[in-house]
Amino acid sequence: MNDARHAVLSKVPEVTLGFWIVKVLATTLGETGGDAVTMSMNLGYAIGTVIFFGIFVVAVAAQVRENRFNPYLYWLTIVATTTVGTTMADFADRSLGIGYAGGSSLLLALLIVSLAIWRWSEGSVSVETVTTPRVEAFYWTTILFSQTLGTALGDWMADTNGLGFGGGAVVFGGAILVTAALYYFTSISRVALFWVAFILTRPLGATVGDLLDKPHALGGLALNRYYASAVLVVAILSLIVIIPQRAGTHPSAQTTS
Repeated sequence: MNDARHAVLSKVPEVTLGFWIVKVLATTLGETGGDAVTMSMNLGYAIGTVIFFGIFVVAVAAQVRENRFNPYLYWLTIVATTTVGTTMADFADRSLGIGYAGGSSLLLALLIVSLAIWRWSEGSVSVETVTTPRVEAFYWTTILFSQTLGTALGDWMADTNGLGFGGGAVVFGGAILVTAALYYFTSISRVALFWVAFILTRPLGATVGDLLDKPHALGGLALNRYYASAVLVVAILSLIVIIPQRAGTHPSAQTTS
């Protein structure tokens, strides 16, 4: 009996610089797209949440049924999590009246619980192990909580600390650079740093999105939300075509005779 190693293809993309660029654009689209439905269409946060949560459920179901990594379906599902995350956070923070601190604390607790259950059940929360429907369920649940938390953090930083949308984007962009430095120059867990970076890209996208579409009186550029969202969609699709989209892998032991 000889022990051999083989690579199992993941259902999510390889984490590269291209991954993070598309992720930031997707989170920005989540903000402009969510605001377009809840504000520009005047549907409100509750109805917007119902609409986008329905899209999220359909996208995740399609993603789980897919047998292999599909970059278009994957990024569609990511965008679905960012849009529903935007409306859910706004609904909790504003419509329910629990405020940014309360909303952020609740979502952080839900995110920690999701990661803890995932870790307890599967032994790892590494994205490289997303190869089965069970792990995908943990993955997308965790991402939904992280995207919603990121929206609440972005709004909290921009609205209550006097930084504005531009200042908030600088703060979260700087935090991402620090995380990258920790990745390259320390031995801190790569899995932990991934999730920190993943969470931080959401408030970065949220503040950039708000900077683009909020009115001048609130410190934004007052760009049309529909046009801004369309430009972001084109940019994401273009990058998916231009930047190689490879499935991530993880080593798995296999015994052969």
